[in-house]
Amino acid sequence: MDIYSFIIGNKEIFKLIYALIIIFVCFVIVLKTHRLFHLSAHPGIRYFRNAFFFYGIAFFIRYVLVLATGHVFLITPLFEFFIIMAGFFLLYSLIWKKIEGKEGSRSSLFSLRILIFYVMALILVILDISWSTLYLMFFSQIILFFIAAVISCVNYKNRAKSNNFSGFYFIAMILMLAAWILNSLTPTLFDWNPTALINIYLLNAIFFLVFLYGAVRITKY
Repeated sequence: MDIYSFIIGNKEIFKLIYALIIIFVCFVIVLKTHRLFHLSAHPGIRYFRNAFFFYGIAFFIRYVLVLATGHVFLITPLFEFFIIMAGFFLLYSLIWKKIEGKEGSRSSLFSLRILIFYVMALILVILDISWSTLYLMFFSQIILFFIAAVISCVNYKNRAKSNNFSGFYFIAMILMLAAWILNSLTPTLFDWNPTALINIYLLNAIFFLVFLYGAVRITKY
C-alpha cells in the first residue's frame, strides 16, 4: 500500500490532522506578526496578520465545525467568505501603501476600504450559493494570487539583498496560485480525484509553513 492509498483509506483522520496543523500555524503567525506590528508599527503587517486570522477561522469552520455539527451546506458559505477575505487581506498587505499612503488606516479590520472587500466577498458567496458552485471562489483566488505573485516577484527583485519578507511572499504566492488552479480543475478535469486533492492539501500546507518559517525568522531579530 502506497502513502496515497493509506491517506485515502484514513481520509477523515488526516483531514482533521491537516486542519489542526493549519489552524495552529495560523495561530502562531498571528501572534508573532501581532507582536511584530507593535514593535514596528508597520501598517502592512496588520493586513498580513488579518489574512492568517481569517485563514485560521476558515479552516476551523471547514474541518472542525463540520466534523462537530455535520452541517456542510450551512457551513460552506462561511468557509468561503473567510477564505476569500483572507486572500483579499493578503493581497492588500502588498498594496496598502499605494492606496492609503504611508500612515495607513486607523483600523485594519473596519474601514471604508476594507468594507468594500467584505461586500465583494459576500457577493461572491451569494452568487456561488445561487448557482450551486464554488467557481467564483476559485476564480477570485486565482486572480488575487496571480496579481500577488507578480507584485511579490517585483518586490523580491527590488529587495533581494535586504532582510525582509519579499522572498517568502514570492515563493508562497506561487505555491498558492498553483493550489487554486488545481482546485478549480479538480471538479471537472480530475473529477474530485483523491490523489489530486492530497496534492492540493500538500501545496496548501507548504504555503502556510513557508510563512510560518518567515514569521519565526523575522521575529527572532
